[in-house]
Amino acid sequence: MEHSQDDAALLARWRDGDREAGAALFRRHYDVVVRFFVNKVSADEQPDLIQRTFLACVEGRERVRGGDRFRNYLLGIAFRQLYKHYDRRRGERARLDFGTVSVADLDPSPSQVAASQDEQRLLLAALRQIPVEYQVALELVYWEGYSAARLAEVLEVPLGTAKTRIRRGRQLVEAELKVLATSASLHQSVSMDFERWAEGLRALTTPKAAPG
Repeated sequence: MEHSQDDAALLARWRDGDREAGAALFRRHYDVVVRFFVNKVSADEQPDLIQRTFLACVEGRERVRGGDRFRNYLLGIAFRQLYKHYDRRRGERARLDFGTVSVADLDPSPSQVAASQDEQRLLLAALRQIPVEYQVALELVYWEGYSAARLAEVLEVPLGTAKTRIRRGRQLVEAELKVLATSASLHQSVSMDFERWAEGLRALTTPKAAPG
């Protein structure tokens, strides 16, 4: 659900020194930040990255281009924090190419998302096997309902690049589904109704309650 008008008012009040308005903005968008990290880093690493994201938002609140862009701005910070996180873990070695490296390459432990159906577990695993920049694109499209235009704003890439990442991401995840599926029927179930299964993961990756 979008809250662009309310976000604009809260952002204006926050910039004027109303700390409760800032807290209200964070509560409103806490879920989206959790969903962003939940299938990309381990459970013990998520709280630090969530905190870093909101802290960076506090420090850069004057740079938000209008209240209707607040969620995009927040997700853009989360996206950069994710890359910094994995670069920090790599240390002195060469910087990572997130167009080729996957979450499974960086952290081979299974997804922390509790899925009860085989289709859900298969799709979560497949998403973690594709390069990070494509995983990010697909999860924002299917979990947050983002268009290519909004995705381009979050990722700070041209619209054509965002469209390519969505299209190529679908191709890559389909290839992984074939490899990972334990049966032809399971693969077919996910592939034939990909949008429904992908969107259905949103509920699994949403926290039950935001912090007070």
